[in-house]
Amino acid sequence: MHLSLVCLAKPVLHGYFRSSCSWRVRIAFALKGIEYDQVPVHLIKDGGQQHTEQYKTLNPMQQVPAVEIDGITLSQSLAVIQYIDETRPGPPLLPADPKKRAQVRMISDIIASGIQPLQNLHVIQKMGTEKVQWAQHFIDRGFQALEPLLKQTAGKYCVGDEISMADICLVPQVYNAERFKVDVEQYPTIKRLNETLLEIEAFRVSDPSCQPDTPEDLRA
Repeated sequence: MHLSLVCLAKPVLHGYFRSSCSWRVRIAFALKGIEYDQVPVHLIKDGGQQHTEQYKTLNPMQQVPAVEIDGITLSQSLAVIQYIDETRPGPPLLPADPKKRAQVRMISDIIASGIQPLQNLHVIQKMGTEKVQWAQHFIDRGFQALEPLLKQTAGKYCVGDEISMADICLVPQVYNAERFKVDVEQYPTIKRLNETLLEIEAFRVSDPSCQPDTPEDLRA
């Protein structure tokens, strides 16, 4: 009975409105139709609320997100997404076909490991006046690899015609590219996929412009 009650409790997402990793989790929850609560963790205010001792107990890496779900706490967005997919009904976020599943994981890892961390807040804060050029360089480098891969794998979405974890990773990364003034026109497949995905309700309601902690001047 206790386990059942734990599983019935709403998940709690500790995140930041403009965090790519938090946004990925919001998209996954929305695609699955999962209700959840949000606890904002401001990454700049007070020197960064992710550095508090209280938050470090949730995520020792002092990053967002941290997700309390089913009596455990998970702290890496791809792990959270895959856990949600494995434990909740709704549209699958990983294909059943092993080859397509591997492609989804490959694309997701390129973004989550090869692009996003290099323009993450705690990295670019170290770059001083060079932070925009640094971010642009590594986003362009990643997109130059991602574009030809997506040409091979994409249908309507990143891998075939079903939304997957790869799409969940792509949209926040394109948002960051645009924030750092990367010319996305150079990457027509990435641009097309992003535009298609932004028409979907789950991606719109998860957007940084409409979260509980979004500043008034950044609201849509």
